[in-house]
Amino acid sequence: GITVRPVITIDGAHEVNEVFFDEVEVPAENLVGEENKGWDYAKFLLSNERTGIARIGMSKQRIARAKRMARETEAEGGTLWDDPDFRRRVAAIEVELKALEITQMRVVANQRQREADKPDPASSILKIKGSELQQATTELLLDIAGPYAQAAPEHDGDEGRNEPPLVADGMDAIAPLYFNARKVSIYGGSNEIQRNIIAKAFLGL
Repeated sequence: GITVRPVITIDGAHEVNEVFFDEVEVPAENLVGEENKGWDYAKFLLSNERTGIARIGMSKQRIARAKRMARETEAEGGTLWDDPDFRRRVAAIEVELKALEITQMRVVANQRQREADKPDPASSILKIKGSELQQATTELLLDIAGPYAQAAPEHDGDEGRNEPPLVADGMDAIAPLYFNARKVSIYGGSNEIQRNIIAKAFLGL
């Protein structure tokens, strides 16, 4: 009674599916946890997922790549890295990323002191800022690559090509990366939902 239908995302990848349950019955011996506690378990798991969605290491890696690309990109008699406005933009992202990293360490460190069945609303902060920074880093890479981000990638079976690949350093993968990152502020509970959780848990609204 379970049907799985692949969903091809805008970047051409397959990492999500539509899942349909048609009169599915689960034997009692396969019950996980206590009956009627499913939503409590789901909230706990979502809290852990949101902590992981921050993906600070990934954003650090993208910043390092952006710096390397900027130093290799010619712009107005020098390189893009010589542009103070560009460096300020990178620095602003790095400062927010460092603050997020410290916040994540605090959330993880405090996890042992929390009751096992109560998720930490601070994970919503990690989710919001983490997703925003992931999107900011892909936007940075896209701006550096410019039109080369849309270049057709080289595929197996292109032996007959009579021209070398248009771009290097995987620039052709940057536009798909940018589009794929748009989803991060939606899954795991949209950022609007996270703001509602923060307003209720921390501000008492």
